Amino acid sequence: MKLPQDFVVKYGQLLGDKSDDFFASFDQPSEKGFRINPLKDNPKKIQYSLKQPVEYTRTGYYGNVSGKSLEHQSGYVYSQDLSAMYVAENVTISADSKILDLCAAPGGKSTQVASLMNNQGLLVSNEINHSRAKILAENVERIGAKNVIILNESPAKLENVFKGYFDQILVDAPCSGEGMFRKDHNATSYWSKDYPQQCALRQKEILASAYQMLAPGGSIIYSTCTFSPEEDEQIIAWLIEQYPTLQIQPVKKYQGMDAGQPDFANGDPNLSKTVRLWPHRFRGDGHFIAKLTNLTDEVETKKTKKKSKKKKQRQTKNLTNEQSKLWEEFARDLTSELRFNERDLRCYGDHLYFYHHEWPDISRLKFMRPGLLLGEFKKKRFEPAYTLALALQPQEFAQTLILSKTEWASYVHGDTVQLHDEISNGWKLLLCDGKPFAFGKVVNKTVKNFFPKGLRFSQ
Repeated sequence: MKLPQDFVVKYGQLLGDKSDDFFASFDQPSEKGFRINPLKDNPKKIQYSLKQPVEYTRTGYYGNVSGKSLEHQSGYVYSQDLSAMYVAENVTISADSKILDLCAAPGGKSTQVASLMNNQGLLVSNEINHSRAKILAENVERIGAKNVIILNESPAKLENVFKGYFDQILVDAPCSGEGMFRKDHNATSYWSKDYPQQCALRQKEILASAYQMLAPGGSIIYSTCTFSPEEDEQIIAWLIEQYPTLQIQPVKKYQGMDAGQPDFANGDPNLSKTVRLWPHRFRGDGHFIAKLTNLTDEVETKKTKKKSKKKKQRQTKNLTNEQSKLWEEFARDLTSELRFNERDLRCYGDHLYFYHHEWPDISRLKFMRPGLLLGEFKKKRFEPAYTLALALQPQEFAQTLILSKTEWASYVHGDTVQLHDEISNGWKLLLCDGKPFAFGKVVNKTVKNFFPKGLRFSQ
């Protein structure tokens, strides 16, 4: 692989006699990994081997998965870089956690956090770039989490709604991407010796907003996929100098993980509590991880919050009488605990969402998914959403229909499925190998296709 000359000079000087191994690693293939999804029913019942678990994750495994497999389409597995898997493992999760993934696309870390939250608490997953936010929404929806809001906003605008709100904030910052060179050779084309410093300026702006949204005792988990000290140790040194209430926490190191380098910044020995993942020392690609806890006095913060009390979500009926009736007709086939209280149902246009009444008001923000999309009202009927099908367990919907692998492949291609046996008309939760993968509507022994057009598989 041809690396930029300035890059070679820079890391030759930084790494000294270790640089030969570092540069040689760029000619080695990236090792593949994937995670299973504990939100799913029987998550280990998959075609992929689970014989090589990744020791530093709860759900990660070595191996490659196909994006056109049943397991991937139905949200049972998620392909992810081995280094990136370790970032979300450092997010502290409890039953009532309020977590923000601030720069979330394409969604690997959000899906990992959401899968570990067990549909409790709230995850706000944000991406400022609209086209990348669409990809984020697709990936998060596939795992079937019910407690996620997906936003498309700048960090600065989020401050006004979420000041001092989040227990955990994950900042996988936009960076110079040096750790991705091996995987994506084109990433070298936009790199220059000044690019890391330009990225660092943007990272500081993002972190300044993150700090404003952090609750007392909460943590910022900062990561990059770059080797650049300007974006790694030097950013953390700047952060604790700028915000003295932040304290660096130790990130546990496993085999092949190295400590952050104090001599890459201001010499603060606490920087060694951070983690560097070098490709010549670790099985994944390049990464940097740091965790910082906010030691702000809680009493002082409560006084400030009392002066500027947030407006609570208005508890008004959001559905028309006709919409309520149509939803109830459909919801009779849901198990009782999944009927959803009407105060947690919200319509945006004709689309119906589950949005818990205790979640904050996001009406001033741009969003991609304000909660779990349940379906759409169309001309005196309710059409359930693909996202709802992926959020259900097989036993949570009374009307199910089992399809073969061949029929599954036909359905996700966009075709109808002809049935040999008589079956009642109406909406069915489609299952293949015990895995819910979509809704279909049976009309006279034909399963009408409602698989999203933008997600259909080409033959």
